[in-house]
Amino acid sequence: MDKDRVKGAINDAAGRAKRQVGEWTGNTDAQVEGTAQQAKGKAQKAWGTVKDAARDASDKMKGTPETGLAHEKELEREREAGRQEEREHAHAGHNH
Repeated sequence: MDKDRVKGAINDAAGRAKRQVGEWTGNTDAQVEGTAQQAKGKAQKAWGTVKDAARDASDKMKGTPETGLAHEKELEREREAGRQEEREHAHAGHNH
């Protein structure tokens, strides 16, 4: 989990608490500060989520060298099987 998501969650919760206390006590300054801190926290969490998603997508695309090599070999086997099938169909067409 990205550190911005953690910081964002903390700021969101602290801001919510500060805003709530301001509402209970009638302290509009605390309400405004709490709302601002909460907004900052939500933005931090969103940014952290974006960074996590980008990192996950990058990791998925890269894979490990072994995974990539195995995938390439599998694709080549599939291509060869397709070529073999085409040759068989072409050969079968000449016999009729």
